[in-house]
Amino acid sequence: MRKSILSTVLIAILIGCNAPQEKKAMREMPPGLDVTMMGEGVDPKKDFYRFANGNWLDKTEIPADEGRWGGFPELREKNNKMVLEILEGASDNPAFAPGSDERKAVNFFSVGMDSSLAESVGVKAIEKWMDKIDGSQNTDEIQNLLAEMHRTGYGPFHGVASFANLMDSKINALYIVAGGLGLPNRDYYTKTDEKSVEIREKYIAHLAKMLDLANVEGNTSEMADQIMEIENRLALASLTPIEARNIPALYNPMTVSGIQELAPQINWENYLREAGVDLSKVDTLIVTQPKFVTEVGNVLEEVPAESLKSYLKWNVVNQAANFLNNDVVKANFDFYGGVIRGTEEMRPRWERVLGATNNVIGEAIGKVYVAETFPPEAKESAEEMVANLMKAFDKRIKDLPWMSDESKEQALKKLNSLTVKIGYTNKWRDYSDLKVENSGEYYSYLSNMESAWRWQFSENIKEVGEPVDKERWGMNPQTVNAYFNPLNNEIVFPAAILQPPFYNYTADAAMNYGGMGAVIGHEISHGFDDQGSRFDWEGNMINWWTDEDKERFEARTDKLVAQFDAYKPLEDVNVQGKLTLGENIGDLGGLNAAYDALQIYYAENGRPENIDGFTGEQRFFISWATIWRTKYRDETLRTQILTDPHSPGMFRAIGPLTNMETFYAAFDIKEGDELWRSEEDRVKIW
Repeated sequence: MRKSILSTVLIAILIGCNAPQEKKAMREMPPGLDVTMMGEGVDPKKDFYRFANGNWLDKTEIPADEGRWGGFPELREKNNKMVLEILEGASDNPAFAPGSDERKAVNFFSVGMDSSLAESVGVKAIEKWMDKIDGSQNTDEIQNLLAEMHRTGYGPFHGVASFANLMDSKINALYIVAGGLGLPNRDYYTKTDEKSVEIREKYIAHLAKMLDLANVEGNTSEMADQIMEIENRLALASLTPIEARNIPALYNPMTVSGIQELAPQINWENYLREAGVDLSKVDTLIVTQPKFVTEVGNVLEEVPAESLKSYLKWNVVNQAANFLNNDVVKANFDFYGGVIRGTEEMRPRWERVLGATNNVIGEAIGKVYVAETFPPEAKESAEEMVANLMKAFDKRIKDLPWMSDESKEQALKKLNSLTVKIGYTNKWRDYSDLKVENSGEYYSYLSNMESAWRWQFSENIKEVGEPVDKERWGMNPQTVNAYFNPLNNEIVFPAAILQPPFYNYTADAAMNYGGMGAVIGHEISHGFDDQGSRFDWEGNMINWWTDEDKERFEARTDKLVAQFDAYKPLEDVNVQGKLTLGENIGDLGGLNAAYDALQIYYAENGRPENIDGFTGEQRFFISWATIWRTKYRDETLRTQILTDPHSPGMFRAIGPLTNMETFYAAFDIKEGDELWRSEEDRVKIW
């Protein structure tokens, strides 16, 4: 998967959740929870996760083309099929008129689906890059080539991009960020356990194989060693995943002459100009990892040109792999899908191409998607939930016993300034400058991808020094996810996540508040987690805490870190409490606020009778546990723990509950029961 070069700076927090559907019982079920998927005879006081999900866990198998399976991927698959139907019906849909952005999306998808074209073009699609790299005679010429590669979407060494200034979120700043690694992060290069060593050995073999398949000239085994040597140096100069969560450490503003001193081996003024940056708009730029940039300069100076060329060729092959012929695509999957994630089969071609189409021109499809799938009633019901969540969070902040009135005033100001976006944007993107070819002598799937990467880079880099467009969305409507963006102080819920069975505006309130309501609360809580709380009500990285309140906050978060550090899903791997802290705070705060919001709803609308023998409060907690039911392959689980700021689903389902008195009351859990935590061990933050 191609990662954003701003992955360490773009701290919009992502979350996705849904309850998978299985065959229902013969009786008519109310919309919402399917109790037939619960664990038969399981005591909720001992194993609440299996109590809520036991039958589902016993019956569900992970599809061969997935590394994990649960609510999120199931809803994603269901949603992808809906989007596929829209694209396949384009010829009969007036929205896809010739010359429209929507028609451009269909053309992009059609070219990607043409497997015979991919086979006939093969690796000839990257020959131009091999020639350019071979034609670079020295490190100066290699530097000149870097700007062209970055403009086209390839990412050797470092990246350059425009994004909101952390200290002045109304204006876009220029960022230089770390990149250029073929393995997921620094830890994959440095860990010495048996599994990590095995992965590195397989990675070196993968490098040689991919270079062979790409018809790269030379001794590919030697080239693989050269590439690994360079990536090792870059990895050792990179921040660890946990270190990268320290957002202030990523904010290192300097002038162009300042970065020139940091890495004098690179002609930065020339590089930035060649990359398309208008230097007249750049008073300062922001370097996220100065040590890394210095090491890039050292590598360019100290490593032989032939080794640098090997590294650049690998970067092209690796980036382009999914858009070439089947042999290359399959070999790429064998390592990243098989070795890293443990997946047995590739996803079908239509699903892979659809993912690329959504990434390239997703809002054009989104316009049609929302018209066909997102009723106004769903949005209205979600807005009502948001209003109740805001009321609940407001009261919770006011009632905090550990926070001073001074900090509470700022927290409430931030809460009440929060922007909420539901469903879809009111300002669709204009794709008129994006070129998509579906005929001619030189077009291919990769050429269209490169065209899209160039367009995306150009659109982004011209925003340097310009006001931030606060109306823009970071996700398409058809994306099954949600996020909080601290720089805009906004929470965003695309239409795709507001669907049955995860969210059903006709279902009972307890099911919806335990599901979507907790997700809404989770995103609100991100504004007050260990990272989001560094930003004020305007989205600037300005401290609004008193020193005493910050200390009390951190004492509570340290307890939450310790709780999740203790979870051990694999024999040699524990959850990383510091890496997952932000998400765990979001879950704990969001679930507490959602519970309170449900009580607000009951006070205004009345309390229903029990459903399936469960009270509303019990259904609320069962709903929460079902949205996180997940089965993992070991490799996928290991990769998630090493790279992902989200805890595995089974611990998200249970972790926050064990800190909540309302959960204990709902299921009469008392001291001596397996899920019980003593009062002094429970974490209470928001």
